[in-house]
Amino acid sequence: MSLLVKVKNLRKYFPVIRGFWQRKKEYVKAVEDVSFSIRQGETVGLVGESGCGKTTVGRTILRLIAPTAGEVFFKKRSLFALEDEELRKTRKMMGVVFQDPYTSLNPRMNIQSIVGEPLRTHSNLKGLELQERVIELLGQVGLKEDALYRYPHEFSGGQRQRIGIARALALNPAFLVLDEPTSA
Repeated sequence: MSLLVKVKNLRKYFPVIRGFWQRKKEYVKAVEDVSFSIRQGETVGLVGESGCGKTTVGRTILRLIAPTAGEVFFKKRSLFALEDEELRKTRKMMGVVFQDPYTSLNPRMNIQSIVGEPLRTHSNLKGLELQERVIELLGQVGLKEDALYRYPHEFSGGQRQRIGIARALALNPAFLVLDEPTSA
């Protein structure tokens, strides 16, 4: 199996300003020297106590937040060296399921729009073809077609998590980051 993701000496520090009169900038070390590799077809789990940086590692790998130091390679290309257009193309090969399904789903969009959004952005599917693909994705996560025109608040936490998973699977990604996928 070929190497898909390589994380090398990843660090992420968040600045914290302390003091009212004498402002002092300190840093919270959320991630400190994390390194690992993932081969195609492998499943890897990050395990640790609450607040140890698991979510930060996932968000940094996807380049949703910038690292303080370190490197992330996806299919042997440095994610942090990619220009905007190259990053957009690369993100088509990645999916993410966020920890809190309710806040990751737009309450003003129905489920057809939410699950279909990556397809509208990154594929040529339109109209009936798009709707059929969304129905197929919902079926893969155990939801019925009648979910299409409903809104996120109408579903349980577990159902919302499955909607997030359907959205993440929409583009058949090579790599998925799931942030506490069973928490809901």
